[in-house]
Amino acid sequence: MTALNKGEDMGNLVPVEIIQQKIFLLRGERVMIDRHLAEIYSVETRILNQAVKRNMARFPREFMFQLTRQERDEVITICDDLIPLKYARTMPHAFTEHGVAMLSSVLNSERAIRVNIEIIKAFVSLRQMLAGHKKLKKKIEDMEARYDENFQIVFEAIKQLLEADEKPKRKIGF
Repeated sequence: MTALNKGEDMGNLVPVEIIQQKIFLLRGERVMIDRHLAEIYSVETRILNQAVKRNMARFPREFMFQLTRQERDEVITICDDLIPLKYARTMPHAFTEHGVAMLSSVLNSERAIRVNIEIIKAFVSLRQMLAGHKKLKKKIEDMEARYDENFQIVFEAIKQLLEADEKPKRKIGF
């Protein structure tokens, strides 16, 4: 799809919350899988990957990488709509935030630009949520240092809750 559909406006784009659900943690990076990106951009995965291959100089390793079989299998177990990837001939690609930003230039459509803005907002929102979590933990530690042993039990319980949220159950996801 190379042009904006008739009647399409910003209100018809994918909400940030839906985009956030499609962001995974792989190799220490928050990424999106090519199949999800193609769906959001309203293009076939094949078309998205062809545009990327034609412009490989724009996608260094820190912008995009191909999943290993193990990573693919983990992503499939987390996200049911990716089950068809199990039978795909090639391994899917994962795009970091910078890779996603680059995609709008290679897809070269009005929708790609608008969708890209929404995807970047989702990445920024996730980053802000994580920063807020770290600030809360720091404030609790500061309070703990100021108060006496009577509140120690409360602080320990709060720390355990925060640490449970921090420890990812799997490498993938957020």
